[in-house]
Amino acid sequence: IGSELTRQIIELSPKKVVLLDNSESNLYQIISEIEKLPNKNSNVIAALGDCCNLEFLNNLFKEEKVDIVFHAAAYKHVPLVEINPINSIENNVFSTLNICIASRKNNLKKVLMISSDKAVRPTNIMGATKRLSEIIVQAFASDSKIDNQNKRHLTTCYSMVRFGNVLSSSGSAVPLFIKQISSGGPVTLTHHKITRYFMTIKEAAQLVIQSSAMSKGGEVFLLDMGKSIKIKDLVIKLIKLSGLQLKDKFNPNGDIEIKITGLRPGEKLYEELLIDAETKKTDHPLIFRANEKYIPISQLSPKLDYLKKMIIKRNKKITLKILNELVIEWEKSS
Repeated sequence: IGSELTRQIIELSPKKVVLLDNSESNLYQIISEIEKLPNKNSNVIAALGDCCNLEFLNNLFKEEKVDIVFHAAAYKHVPLVEINPINSIENNVFSTLNICIASRKNNLKKVLMISSDKAVRPTNIMGATKRLSEIIVQAFASDSKIDNQNKRHLTTCYSMVRFGNVLSSSGSAVPLFIKQISSGGPVTLTHHKITRYFMTIKEAAQLVIQSSAMSKGGEVFLLDMGKSIKIKDLVIKLIKLSGLQLKDKFNPNGDIEIKITGLRPGEKLYEELLIDAETKKTDHPLIFRANEKYIPISQLSPKLDYLKKMIIKRNKKITLKILNELVIEWEKSS
């Protein structure tokens, strides 16, 4: 998502684009691609660093005079996050907190966090970290509005956007399915009834940019992803598009078999985009706006401080307990 956002933002000819990544190889790859674009008129800065380092962020925002932040940084692979909870919670939650703090300190105009449908009534740690990140953004948005009403100082507009699976993004299942088909199968599927929403990377990035333009502060922007797709039907279609036949009890001489492996820890049969609010239309037919419940920053800050202490102590039990207290709708699988 971050790479596609960069490609589309470059086309709008901003004065400067700062690309921040903690992966040297990923940063080099996107910088090399951008430098070859024939219509590149923007100054592109490669910043190698970590969003969990507040002083680094403060310095970067100040030196580069950043106006708008698109926050797409997170650990997102559900099974990996599930077995690495402490580092994943630290990365996903405190990168968001630091971005919000640094943005406020440096009077940035807008911050847009890219969230996930997995944040809605999460059943896994990744979804719970995304929901807590949303709560942080909402708390800063509310505090910013109070500052604005009291005319204390220039305020930052914080908002977020939620959508489902993005085709061909990092961790997308579709490239794996294609690889399994080309290798002769079987194609592994966790459940025969599992469904997901899908959209292309290009569509997702376009709607993120448009949501940022419409943001007033505190909103959750929901992207219309059409109807959810049954993954088994998608796999069968990919098999047919490859010129092969499904191998099952009705066609034992087929080419590719589908193997059901069982739901992974924290995995849902279906995803949602809304928790408890009502959606409102925007000027864009595919973008909807909602305002959902959150925790005021005065109540949230001490709990985040305690969460940070438990992470430093590597206390998994209490770390997960605090996360569950802050994300009350999190339905833990165990």
